[in-house]
Amino acid sequence: MNDMTTLTKPRVETSLKDWETDQEVRWCPGCGDYAILKAVQRTLPQLGADPKNTVFVSGIGCSSRFPYYVESYGFHTIHGRAPAVATGVKLANPELDVWIVTGDGDGLSIGGNHTMHILRRNLDCQILLFNNEIYGLTKGQYSPTSREGTKSPSTPFGSVDHPARPCAFALGSGARFIARAYDVSKQLPDVLKAAYEHKGAAFVEIFQNCIVYNKDVFADFTEKKNADIGQLWVEHGKPLLFDKGAKGIALDRDALTLKVVDVVDGDWQAAGVIVHDVTNRAVAHMLVEMPFGLFPMALGVLYDAPKASFEQAVVEQNALLAKGKTPDLQKLVSQGQTWTVTKDGPAL
Repeated sequence: MNDMTTLTKPRVETSLKDWETDQEVRWCPGCGDYAILKAVQRTLPQLGADPKNTVFVSGIGCSSRFPYYVESYGFHTIHGRAPAVATGVKLANPELDVWIVTGDGDGLSIGGNHTMHILRRNLDCQILLFNNEIYGLTKGQYSPTSREGTKSPSTPFGSVDHPARPCAFALGSGARFIARAYDVSKQLPDVLKAAYEHKGAAFVEIFQNCIVYNKDVFADFTEKKNADIGQLWVEHGKPLLFDKGAKGIALDRDALTLKVVDVVDGDWQAAGVIVHDVTNRAVAHMLVEMPFGLFPMALGVLYDAPKASFEQAVVEQNALLAKGKTPDLQKLVSQGQTWTVTKDGPAL
């Protein structure tokens, strides 16, 4: 769902190999990052993206090794500051396709402030936040998204912190596109495509299995045996059904909350099941906040309501201010107080 009028970029024919670098991919064996990397590399050719016009920007963490493994331009920046660098890149050349790769620690702890501002400004970019609910690179300390009770080197008796919910954080920051998927999901490429097509900041939370420090933390909904009851894949214009259509999500109008309902003989309308509307921010927020266990995990594009992007507004403002003016660098640097340096010293 993207009704913004934008210039269509020329599509470039590429293959998977065009996006693979000669660098050895180095994550722990079995890490979910491998699956995400392949999903991105396979999706980029389908988008018609141009490696010479693409930039991957990352911060610090396991996920932030990403730019080394994609044959494009890239910045491996400092902890939490990938959004700031990405903003500079996009303002310098608005025609570039900018992707930000971050993690739950990098993007929501030291980088929480920067993530908030890039979302509220609505910079045209794709933000992929890998959420494994742990600090993987620094040996398994609890992170902003770790569940209460998580035992780690920094919380040996169990975390008493209330975890952040990345998509709720993004919505609260003013994001116009919110989506969720998990590392090995077949639908991840579709989510990436939708994020790419959105004009503005597209925030994608990707549940990622840290096989060393937080193994199978998402197994209750990612494992095949749990998928039917544990996953709710949303699609615009389609009813919110799960468990092979036997259950659905309806609105409790008295309490103004969502509820799980049984669907009898496929009659989801009689059960009051909601039809997903990606432009409905209120329902998107309720889907994000559904407590897992009582509800399934909502996945797919939860919210997509584009508006003018930050760099677009900057470009338009600069063009308006420059209208009818002739660039004059010397005049610019000479305005205000100036000094002439002579052998006798500076003089006004």
